[in-house]
Amino acid sequence: MKYRSSVNLMFLTLMACALPPSSVRTSNPTPAQSKPTLEAGKGWDQVDKILSRIQAPSFPPRDCVITDYGAVAGGEEDATTPIRKAIQACSELGGGRVVIPPGVFLTGAIHLKSYINLHVSEGATLRFSPDPAAYLPVVRTRWEGIECMNYSPLIYAFEVKDIAVTGKGTLDGSATEEGWWHWARRGSSGSSLSSHDAKSLNDMAERGVPVEDRVFGEGHYLRPSFIQPYRSRNILVEGVTILRSPMWEVHPVLSSNVTVRGLTIRTHGPNNDGCNPDSSRDVLIEDCLFDVGDDCIAIKSGRNDDGRRVGVPVENIIIRNSIMKDGHAGVAIGSEISGGARNIFIEGGRMDSPNLDRALRIKSNARRGGLIENVYMRNVEVGEVAEALLTIDLLYEEGPRGSNPPVVRNINIANVITRKSPRLFYIQGFEAATIDNIRVSDSQVLGVTHTDVVEHAGRIELNNVRIVPENVPRSRSSRVGVQ
Repeated sequence: MKYRSSVNLMFLTLMACALPPSSVRTSNPTPAQSKPTLEAGKGWDQVDKILSRIQAPSFPPRDCVITDYGAVAGGEEDATTPIRKAIQACSELGGGRVVIPPGVFLTGAIHLKSYINLHVSEGATLRFSPDPAAYLPVVRTRWEGIECMNYSPLIYAFEVKDIAVTGKGTLDGSATEEGWWHWARRGSSGSSLSSHDAKSLNDMAERGVPVEDRVFGEGHYLRPSFIQPYRSRNILVEGVTILRSPMWEVHPVLSSNVTVRGLTIRTHGPNNDGCNPDSSRDVLIEDCLFDVGDDCIAIKSGRNDDGRRVGVPVENIIIRNSIMKDGHAGVAIGSEISGGARNIFIEGGRMDSPNLDRALRIKSNARRGGLIENVYMRNVEVGEVAEALLTIDLLYEEGPRGSNPPVVRNINIANVITRKSPRLFYIQGFEAATIDNIRVSDSQVLGVTHTDVVEHAGRIELNNVRIVPENVPRSRSSRVGVQ
């Protein structure tokens, strides 16, 4: 059974605030008391089995240093060709490390082959050219959930296995307001340089144009991702610092057995998501720092009809012990989620910034659709967020206008402390969509300033949840509403 207003949860929130902390215990606020609820620990037993399948690749003990193939440090001379020669030579020898030694090296697109570990040494910086021509010819990629032929990602791999990007060095995407980022900035007309191309790509997908004929690249304005393994397996991205990305940072697409570990990602351009598992499975993201211009982690599976055409969900994603600072959400699921998402596990770490909007965010609409289920979050410390601990937004963009209403179910949050959150929930559905079986247990939500928003949702259960209002209203303005 669904309800349209937030009256019941508002009452529960006020009741919880009034009771002594030791006595605060709330139960399912919907009339569906007789229906089974989501068990607090159910699902976590899957984690060990998933982790047993996620194994970082190993490489032959062989180093091919790019300076041996003609690369010159200093950041002035183009090292693209020497890097490609080193990758080719290492591949022909059976694989190993292609080493970027200390120094600054200027490069264009880097394409990895099987059994290659691109190792960026401590003190080394790979500075990627700001010239879009350095990322031609076009390659098969996915741009905001739709397959097309576009500029190569800065580091790209297609249909390979056993690859890595490692080291304590820096990857600098060279994006600025004058280069790459301004393609997405909206002018006074409300549109951007990329708006026409984005619409054109959507139209092609709706008409069923073959991917090979959806050609963009030169003369167009769809920005590439930074690191994108595509249809690949056995992938490791570890240790590096990533700065100034054109768009999404680490974007495995249709890939499996992916480890993303120990990264420092600082980039504040438009759509600068930190890590985007996209129609991929068995992915571990751990011990990273995200300080970004969009979602810290955004879990995706394709957009609209094209996402349904590919039809591959994103599943078995483990996120643990990471620090999430600025961003639209700590962890987001969607909005390009037409292939569905399941078995998402978020554990440990901290989400905290005046410029972090939400801790956990689920977003879709009746065009995107998607079945999103079995999302678990526990033992996470949330400092300050601008909107809510949990946001479920099914009115995103097209909202109810479409024929594929999404289903969101089995969301479990346990043992989470928020220090300063206006609300516990900001949940907006619509009549044809499903939001059901949401459970929060053994948690504290402090600094509450607003009543919860819950529209068109089914069963919601609060068990041993302490909700405490903030005495003094905030003086700063909220960033809520930024997409």
